[in-house]
Amino acid sequence: MLHLATDADTGQIVASVLTGRDADDGSQVGPLLDRVDGSVASLSGDGAYDRDDVYVAMAARHPGAAVVVPPRANAVPSAAAETAPTQRDEHLRCIAERGRIGWQRASGYNWRALVEADISR
Repeated sequence: MLHLATDADTGQIVASVLTGRDADDGSQVGPLLDRVDGSVASLSGDGAYDRDDVYVAMAARHPGAAVVVPPRANAVPSAAAETAPTQRDEHLRCIAERGRIGWQRASGYNWRALVEADISR
């Protein structure tokens, strides 16, 4: 599931999408952004959204928005990680320092799981 929130403090979800097994998760980001009027504070989703085109789409439309997506286990930092780190590079650095659970706490990723549990009820 992918969530877009307009307010970083309240986490108010303004759009979300649940994809099926045959859907290309990352391709849903653009159409979901098209449905949102106003600014987006964050995008959160599972590891299926750990793709360059997701980060590019968010940066193009909402440059200040946080992208809270866990990097894949075999993820490597970008070539510019030392000089101009991306959000993804920062996630990888945090995981290296704190571990995945520490990153989940620091990034607010656990909030996504709570929201999904509420939606499923």
